[in-house]
Amino acid sequence: MSRPAGPPSPVLYDTTLRDGMQGFGLQLSVDQKIWLARRLDRLGVAYVEGGWPGANPRDTQVFQRLARSPLSRSRLVAFGSTRRRGVAAADDPSLATTLAAGTPAVALVGKASLWQVEQVLRCSADENLLMIAESVELAVDQGREVVFDAEHFFDGYRADPRYAMEALAAAVGAGARWLTLCDTNGGCLPGAIAEAVAEVVARFGPVVGIHCHNDSGLAVAASLAAIEAGAGMVQGTVNGCGERCGNADLPVVAANLQLKLGRRVLAPGRLRELTRLSQQFDSLANRASDPGRPYLGSAAFLHKGGLHAHGMTRHRDAYQHVDPALVGNRTRTVVSDQSGANNVTAKLAELELPPPAPGPRQRLVARLKGMEQEGWAFEDADASFELLARRELGEDPPPFALLDSLVVASGGRPTGERKVQASVKVEVRGVVVHTAAEGLGPVAALDSALRRALVPHFPELAQVELVDYRVRVIDGDRGTAATVRVGVDSSDGSRRWTTVGCSANILEASCEALIDSYEWAVRHPRMRAPQSSTA
Repeated sequence: MSRPAGPPSPVLYDTTLRDGMQGFGLQLSVDQKIWLARRLDRLGVAYVEGGWPGANPRDTQVFQRLARSPLSRSRLVAFGSTRRRGVAAADDPSLATTLAAGTPAVALVGKASLWQVEQVLRCSADENLLMIAESVELAVDQGREVVFDAEHFFDGYRADPRYAMEALAAAVGAGARWLTLCDTNGGCLPGAIAEAVAEVVARFGPVVGIHCHNDSGLAVAASLAAIEAGAGMVQGTVNGCGERCGNADLPVVAANLQLKLGRRVLAPGRLRELTRLSQQFDSLANRASDPGRPYLGSAAFLHKGGLHAHGMTRHRDAYQHVDPALVGNRTRTVVSDQSGANNVTAKLAELELPPPAPGPRQRLVARLKGMEQEGWAFEDADASFELLARRELGEDPPPFALLDSLVVASGGRPTGERKVQASVKVEVRGVVVHTAAEGLGPVAALDSALRRALVPHFPELAQVELVDYRVRVIDGDRGTAATVRVGVDSSDGSRRWTTVGCSANILEASCEALIDSYEWAVRHPRMRAPQSSTA
């Protein structure tokens, strides 16, 4: 006997390139926008909104280039507004620019709130309905699929449901394919959204879309509530970017739809690419990734507490709701002052180090807790923790050791010239090597001096470069005497690893992190590379 058919899967509509770019500090180049559009196309996102043609030169160029080389799966959407008050649709220059982009689909935004019509548009209720109908009709007559974005729908529906429904009816009557209900101010709760969506679906059928902003922290929940109430389209952005507090995080919505509700919304096999997409987008936007992003963050399947780590040794589902591999993520155990023997044992196994005897393991735990009390943090510095474990557990001695360092800065005002020179003494295989180098700053000079001392003995270090350097003040109330923690991300072109140093002397902390980075690189051929949270 065949199983009864479940609810149809909704379609995904991505608006990162338009609504997402309204987020604070976000700006992508034309090439980056084209890359993202093709990445979404590969995932199987049904609609990709490319921007607002004519709003800026970037958006115009995006549409021109995608017209020459169209997307293969996704329908490209040009965004625009309904005609202006008192202007015929055929004569409205903004509407004409939207249609001139030549996309197979257009999204036209219009007011669905009578209060917004009277107070913001400053026009009559009837005029607004004509603006919607005539604009949609013009686009349909030109062969376009029309998505009507009913702006402020839920606020309007709460205040005057009759008028909000009339706005939708005007769009449908003129030939709109989709009615997107927008929680524009982001203040509507999921229950109210579900109730309103159900009413619209009952009247107009499964042509309803949902567009939620995250001002109440509920955009994903509200979007899912709308889908369960019958909406057939869900809009959102990659990593939830967008104006104010952002939009619904579309990859997180997709993961929930497929893994929790059994609605396949991505191309087969593409769900596991979501974590990588999230990381790549943050890289494009030049911003740090949120480790706590559901499903996709580096901490989404991270286990820190000793009780959790112990439970995970018994069964992988003890403290995670899905298999992280399904979305391209992985389980991680971190060590900190919250850790016990179970965390440390799990972490050592993750790094493919042999399990220690109880005595050495307890010494390592005690050493770890003591260092974290001083300001160290190994949560995102797997390479430094591995080296600490090797030292505390009596592994083979380090291949080199820093004996002494000196940094001298000269020059500055009034000439403006500044020179920084660093000298280091390093013991390599029983031989003391003394080198010096100059740099634009003290850390750069130290790095150059260390390389000069080590590369002749370890040629593989020539391929290692520092790709990120971070300083965090631990106890700021002590002013310039505060302890600082330095994090260093290094790469050899194929891997990336993180090391840490901590001291009241920022140069000493920097040296500790750099030395760990180079020691890890030298030891690397003899072990699997641990993956840091920044990889």
